[in-house]
Amino acid sequence: MRIWESQGQRLKLVLNIVVLGLALFSFSRKNTVFRSTSAFENLMIDSVTPLQRGVSYLHKEVTDLFEHYVNNVSASKEKGMLIKKVGQLENELFEMEEMKKENQRLKGYLEFGSDLKVKKILAQIVSWDSSSDYKVLRINKGIKSGIRLQSPVVTSIGLVGYIYRLTDHYADVLTILDPSNRIDGLVSRTRAHGILEGDSDDRLVMKYVTRTKPIILNDLVLTSGLGNIYPKGLKIGRVARIERESYGITQHVEITPEVDFGGLEEIIVLVSSLDEVKKIEWDALDKEDQEKR
Repeated sequence: MRIWESQGQRLKLVLNIVVLGLALFSFSRKNTVFRSTSAFENLMIDSVTPLQRGVSYLHKEVTDLFEHYVNNVSASKEKGMLIKKVGQLENELFEMEEMKKENQRLKGYLEFGSDLKVKKILAQIVSWDSSSDYKVLRINKGIKSGIRLQSPVVTSIGLVGYIYRLTDHYADVLTILDPSNRIDGLVSRTRAHGILEGDSDDRLVMKYVTRTKPIILNDLVLTSGLGNIYPKGLKIGRVARIERESYGITQHVEITPEVDFGGLEEIIVLVSSLDEVKKIEWDALDKEDQEKR
């Protein structure tokens, strides 16, 4: 009995193995089934596919355009910032150059007049007087700064004029170019005397110079120290033209100022006490007498 039961179990196991093997074989041999589409589905596919392609193309173009726009905006902002930065650097460089030039001018002013025993006040020019025929400039210092009437005004190069009008904080300078500003001057080389008057925007005339004085072009003309205003030895200008007429005892001499009035920015006001002014004039007269002897 037990023999028959064991044989039946073996038979069942063999049958199960055979069935499983057939199932796997049939599955491996099975062909994939493709479902055919209907005419309506074909129509829809044919109609929608170009639209989908257009939408995809449009999406790509819009995306590229947006990215290009964003990149351009970023580049424009960066360019604007760089341009602004370059402008700031150029302004800083310009300011540094101006400061360098100003320091050089001020250094020259500080070195000027070390032998003059007077008070020196540095001032800036704020305007020219264009309301009249006078050649006048205005500076930013006045009575409060210690400036006095008839104080001579100079630069490190030469004579500018003198103070003829004052307020608490400003002063007007009558320049040597003004016809009413008369200066007693002398030629440095020959010691010839004459009176200088403004004749134009860039020239002075030296009058009353005798014909016997051998003046030549480019001779340096200085202040003589006479007249209670200008100390002796300040540079006025150089001889630019000489006319000797066939008659008379004087000669016509034109002078080009040492100072470039068109480029003036700062000046020096020389302030002396009344006793010092008188002493300067008496010293000048004594020197003149000695030279004549």
